[in-house]
Amino acid sequence: MTDDDRTPPPASPQSDPSTTDTSTTDTSTTDTSTTGEGATSTDGADSDGDATPATAAGERRRRVLPVAGTVLAAALVLVALIAPTDVNDLAPAAFLRIPVEGLIAVALLLVLPPKPRRMVATVLGALLGLVLVLKLADLGFSTVLDRRFDLIADWAFLGAGAEFLSESYGRAAQVGAVAVAVVAVVAVPVLVTLSARRLARLLGDHRLVSARTAAAFAAAWVVCAVLGAQVVPGLPLAADTVAAGVYDRTRQVNAGLHDQERLNDQLAGDPFHHTPGDQLLTGLRGKDVLVTFVESYGRVAVEDPELAPEVDAALDEGTRQLTAAGYGSRSAFLTSSTTGGGSWLAHATLMTGIRADNQLRYTNLVHSDRLTLNGAFKRAGWRTPLVMPALTRAWPEADFFAADRVYGAKDLGYRGPTFSFSSPPDQFTLEAFQRAERGPGHAPVMAEIPLLSSHIPWTPVPDLVDWDDLGDGSVFTGTNHADRADEGTRRAYRKSIVYSLRTLISYVQRYGDENLVLVFLGDHQPARAITGAGAGKDVPITIVAKDPAVLDQISGWGWQDGLNPDPDAPVWPMESFRDRFLRAFGPQSRTHS
Repeated sequence: MTDDDRTPPPASPQSDPSTTDTSTTDTSTTDTSTTGEGATSTDGADSDGDATPATAAGERRRRVLPVAGTVLAAALVLVALIAPTDVNDLAPAAFLRIPVEGLIAVALLLVLPPKPRRMVATVLGALLGLVLVLKLADLGFSTVLDRRFDLIADWAFLGAGAEFLSESYGRAAQVGAVAVAVVAVVAVPVLVTLSARRLARLLGDHRLVSARTAAAFAAAWVVCAVLGAQVVPGLPLAADTVAAGVYDRTRQVNAGLHDQERLNDQLAGDPFHHTPGDQLLTGLRGKDVLVTFVESYGRVAVEDPELAPEVDAALDEGTRQLTAAGYGSRSAFLTSSTTGGGSWLAHATLMTGIRADNQLRYTNLVHSDRLTLNGAFKRAGWRTPLVMPALTRAWPEADFFAADRVYGAKDLGYRGPTFSFSSPPDQFTLEAFQRAERGPGHAPVMAEIPLLSSHIPWTPVPDLVDWDDLGDGSVFTGTNHADRADEGTRRAYRKSIVYSLRTLISYVQRYGDENLVLVFLGDHQPARAITGAGAGKDVPITIVAKDPAVLDQISGWGWQDGLNPDPDAPVWPMESFRDRFLRAFGPQSRTHS
């Protein structure tokens, strides 16, 4: 439609006789709107016939805005089609690709008449909007957990993330993040749908040009596909991102739906399920066994050039101190089932001997009758507390881990300031456990204790204090707002790991005896902001004991002396630890270690 089509025609002189009479009888009157000195025309032109600045600006806006809208629509659809799902691939060059799905959609829309074209564009836009939402979720998960979002298994992580924001940054941060996420989930599909409809109208208005352009891009796609051309390694110019993503999602969903069947097969093969208690852990009778998970203590902490010097120094000094006090130690690596977060997955993997690498597997596992390492100790006569310094609500899974007692945040008696992840410092956590479970005359205890001072967001940690001065934790007042709060993320992470390790070493020096066996390990590698890309999932593990018979029983493992495993130390899957540990310290330990 032209401008003339939008302008109503002038009224016919015959349509209003009275007007005709007036115009013919009053010819002496001059129309000031067109001839008056200094007057302005009613159509926005000045006396010389030029457009006013306001009108010219309005006309420019009318011309620019539709073009800008179309460009933005095309950009949004392109992003939805070819955006990578891994944060490491996010680069401008990653968007210099030809999406085959886009070419197919253009071909389809070009052959459809107007009404079906609009309907198909709406459906395709809505589906593509959902694809973009999933890609955004993938980018978030790859940033923290170094993997894609699992449609079946990962919904619980969303709640855990919201809880983390609340406990680490406050309720306002949690509400704000949830609000942004909800708006994005709704707005992204709507915007992509509107963009697809706009582009479909453009295709219909310019069929010939659109067809020729699409054909040229299709030819380029074929050439790039044949040559395997890439600008960003791993991202071919001939893109099929959406198709590949749908295929992967289908496999992912299928695997989730059949997870219970695979788990049942693993559960049926448990060699210790029916082992009597008097045949379990005979090599540790009378010992107190502490299994402590050091949050985010990964291989990167002992090998990264920026992190390792200080961490290795703490471990090496600890080895010398404990050796001087009569303790021996052996170290290696385990490959965790998770990275960057999801500590409970690692805990379950170590304790059950079954790999729990997503929330669905974890849920299915904790509702089974699998014998956990905690349960084996309990069956053999140990007391089995769980010390959970950040636990603030009911935790039904405690029964699965055969807990005699669960010490949550309120049960530890802490009255000082909170630190990382709203938890007390690790030193107080260990002291509270010592008071509650290892007093004079106590029964043998096997405790699982996560230490959280090295939990993201790696806020300042306090200095170690004299154990006699810990009291109710008030001694730490003011130390959670130290000047170190403005340190870089990697430096803060390093300091928190060093603090946790020195705390454990100090605990052994203070409370260790012939009957203490300390197992400490990382639950997972830290987030990618610390590790960088491709860091793997290995975490250090160490066993410390004063009784040489304990370490003799694991001599066949090939683990290295000391607290600090070097890069060549053995690497086991984390899920293999339960069975190896039970065999090493069971009645067949001499021949099956």
